[in-house]
Amino acid sequence: MQRSPDWMAKQVDYYRSRAGEYEATATPPGDPLADQKTVLVDALRAFYPRGRVLEIACGTGLYTRELVQFASSITAIDASPEMLDLARQRIRSPSVRFVHADVFSWEPDGQYDVVFFSFWLSHVPPTHFERFWDRVAAFLAPNGRVFFMDEGPHSYWREEFVDEVAGVVRRQLLDGSEHFAIKVLWDASDLERRLRDLGWDITVHRTDAFYWGHGGRAAR
Repeated sequence: MQRSPDWMAKQVDYYRSRAGEYEATATPPGDPLADQKTVLVDALRAFYPRGRVLEIACGTGLYTRELVQFASSITAIDASPEMLDLARQRIRSPSVRFVHADVFSWEPDGQYDVVFFSFWLSHVPPTHFERFWDRVAAFLAPNGRVFFMDEGPHSYWREEFVDEVAGVVRRQLLDGSEHFAIKVLWDASDLERRLRDLGWDITVHRTDAFYWGHGGRAAR
């Protein structure tokens, strides 16, 4: 029997290869979604991510630079050492610790007041969704809070799915090389309902192209 591809490993390979061009392609000049991304940043600032913060999949540190304005300390993890190198160049603060780690196997040295992740939930395969949120719950201190933002279904979507059940898309880098990534486009109301079923009290808002959520564990 043919084994299924390890899409998570292929996704890490993709982001390792993409690191050098990430800034140019993630925030291109004339980005038609720029105004909506500003809404996400405003929502994060209003959330006020204070205290001890964990950032999952920090990438090049685009949002770490927002967190550092509020947090007393930040642990920022990512599975791509190339992305982390770029983040370290961007964020030179003694309050930030960058860690090369896979969120599904990493063991923290304590609990966090806030767990934050941007444009990561859509990269969690459906088979890992519940396990991921179990990890988030374990990372949080009592009364800890969560904030996340990501891309939902929208009219700008143009990617080609190669495995719709697993949510896998094919992507091409500027050098012409082909790679694979997981992309699960959650509807905001469906996501809020799914999280409620898992014991979370999280409100999910949306713009046309994006969504953001905030909250914590539901009271028992």
